[in-house]
Amino acid sequence: MRERIEKALDKVRPMLAADGGNVELVEVTSDGIVKLKLKGSCSCCPMSSMTLKNGIEKILKQEVPEIKEVVAL
Repeated sequence: MRERIEKALDKVRPMLAADGGNVELVEVTSDGIVKLKLKGSCSCCPMSSMTLKNGIEKILKQEVPEIKEVVAL
């Protein structure tokens, strides 16, 4: 599942990079929780929680339906 998540994140990274940010996959738990670390401009952006839930989580769940939730560290 980790490889599929990385592949889905590769679709998101260009959008984040356009604003000077990136995302790192930290952990995938056995119960479907994906833990990510926002980097660069995304790490301190006031809109980062919306980006995570409305953007990244939505795309990851479409690509990897087993995912239950995406959280930022």
